[in-house]
Amino acid sequence: MATNKKETATLAQGALVAQNDNPGFLALANTDFAAMVSEETEGLDLSFDKIKIPSAGSTVFEVPGEEDDTDTVKEFSAVILHHHTLNCYYQTKYSGGNKPPDCGSFDGITGEGDPGGECRNCPLNQFGSAEEGNGKACKNRRRIYVLREGEVFPLLLSLPTGSLKEFTKYIKKLLSKGKRANMVVTRFTLKKATSSGGVVYSQAQFIVDRALTPQEQPLINDMTAQVKAYSNRVAFDAEGSPNIDILVDEETGEVLESLN
Repeated sequence: MATNKKETATLAQGALVAQNDNPGFLALANTDFAAMVSEETEGLDLSFDKIKIPSAGSTVFEVPGEEDDTDTVKEFSAVILHHHTLNCYYQTKYSGGNKPPDCGSFDGITGEGDPGGECRNCPLNQFGSAEEGNGKACKNRRRIYVLREGEVFPLLLSLPTGSLKEFTKYIKKLLSKGKRANMVVTRFTLKKATSSGGVVYSQAQFIVDRALTPQEQPLINDMTAQVKAYSNRVAFDAEGSPNIDILVDEETGEVLESLN
């Protein structure tokens, strides 16, 4: 049945209202992230608010809430703007706080500090090198910058060892369909998992929520470039040493042995 002009106008108006109710990522059109960070944080130590994965098998995330509150959620959806490897090694057992690692790497290729050097062949980055269990003395994580719909400032999610396999599978699945991580909205959930040695931990799960619209994609591409450049700039201090605020995340659950 043909649609008349009046019906077409009504549909268009309804679509506009729906878009305003759910703006997605269109708010980025009026946001210059780099300028905002430069102008508003001059002289301040800026860090990204964190989404935290609890330990011991809990299936709820801790996410930043309104004002200084923390909310717990079973799931959330966001675009993955940028992600990279994070390796860190402590010569003595880590006891919390802002103690920097003895050796750290932000690309998983070259370590800075003691012992430093090539990560791939480092004895401390091999299973079985940990003091207890069959894990690695050097802990491997993945730092992920995410942006939720309706927001203009990214959040930081640090994936512990036990979630890296699932994240790798998800990225490979996207690539097999010709997609990059920043081309879709990803839904994040947690499940309770158990290692081969009986350690219970929280494992992140990933699924495509929706594809970005043609209007959203260029805005996300621009934000991705800005966040990537910014993360590289703050990863190391002026002397090239690992930044302790970036490397340390005592709230994230860590698994001390190899996982299935």
